[in-house]
Amino acid sequence: MRNVKLSKLWDQLHSSYWFIPAVMAVVATALAFTILNLDRTDKVEINYWWVYTGGADGARSLLGSVAGSMISVAATAFSITIVALQLAASNFGPRLLRNFMQDTGNQVVLGTFISTFIYCLLVLRTIHGEGDGYSEFVPQLAVTVGILLAIISIGVLIYFIHHASTIIQASHVIQNVSEDLHSAINRLFPEKIGRDEPEDNLGVIEIPMSFEEEALPIRANGTGYLQAIDDEELMKIACKQNLLVRLKVRPGKFLVQGSDLVLVFPGKKVTKKLTKEINDAFILGKERTEQQDVEFPINQLVEIALRAISPAVNDPFTAIRCIDQLSAGLCHLVQKNSPSSYRYDNNNKLRVIAEGVKFKGLTDAAFNQIRQYGRSDVAVTIRLLEAIALIATYTKTSKYQDVLRHHADIILQDSREGISQEQDYKNVEERYYQVIKNLNNDHTNKDWD
Repeated sequence: MRNVKLSKLWDQLHSSYWFIPAVMAVVATALAFTILNLDRTDKVEINYWWVYTGGADGARSLLGSVAGSMISVAATAFSITIVALQLAASNFGPRLLRNFMQDTGNQVVLGTFISTFIYCLLVLRTIHGEGDGYSEFVPQLAVTVGILLAIISIGVLIYFIHHASTIIQASHVIQNVSEDLHSAINRLFPEKIGRDEPEDNLGVIEIPMSFEEEALPIRANGTGYLQAIDDEELMKIACKQNLLVRLKVRPGKFLVQGSDLVLVFPGKKVTKKLTKEINDAFILGKERTEQQDVEFPINQLVEIALRAISPAVNDPFTAIRCIDQLSAGLCHLVQKNSPSSYRYDNNNKLRVIAEGVKFKGLTDAAFNQIRQYGRSDVAVTIRLLEAIALIATYTKTSKYQDVLRHHADIILQDSREGISQEQDYKNVEERYYQVIKNLNNDHTNKDWD
């Protein structure tokens, strides 16, 4: 797995509105000085029809107009972006703001306008006419590039108008969150921390009998959401100190300063230095991310669905879209290999016992709240049962079947209490029996707990 801390740094930069515009501004500055140096050399002969050939006054007027219009358009684009963020927060939930902040298109648009503005200013200051007290200098190439950047900026503005109207659409938002969910599944299952349990171990877990008595906890030095665990660093510490480490938390959990992070065996090796090293392997933040938290995209889809079926909005079609994407994610999930909680070093010695995410917990997160809030909505209830029936076709293990059967049962029970029309209830029953049929059929699938 790539370095977790570098990945976290990139995630922070990618989620900011200043990083890409700042990089583009630096590139524009370098481009301005490079083109001006070419204009100052006598070796470059410019005889092309498309190169600017006007005088100093015309060049100043041209670049001044471009610079002024670019800063105005940049302010307008920024205002539109803020409005889009406000709409996203009110319609989809504040947890979705991070997804909008990560939108590369908006960042490139702002960067283009700002970069063109900076380029024009840097070139504008070098233009001198005959009456300015300096030798006349009109950087023809630099002015031509400024015109080209202005034309590109117009194209970017057209793109931005289309993009701004697209990113706030429910279908676009739901699709982006779904892609985050599938990416997190591919990245985290199975999660590699050291080596898997050796095949010749025959399932015997080498946990010392005195582990509970002799192990000591290492507690968190800060408060916040656990965004990621540097698993490679944790394994390195355990091997170096000859420790057995049991994780008490997993990414996505909210930690309070002083809460247990890990249990370390033997406890006599716990020191201030070891406490600091292990705390450094746990990355805390102000909000949850999908870096190592596969449940977070599920919660985002559920939040969109709940807002859609609220009495104030009453939009079951958006909720159905979310259920479809949740079912696709869970179908993807059950086809993954089982992530072992027991991680071994290169010498087949047990070093880390991780707290893994369970299929039951993810299924509960996906369906429980939607079922509770949509119990009287026939369309939502039917789609929930259809989603469970679809997931059932991808698994044959009894653990999964019991979880899916449980959700189907309580959905049917809630519909009996929440749906008044007999025909609507019969339609729900038909989907329920389809779930039972699919659960009783044989399917091929890999098992994970």
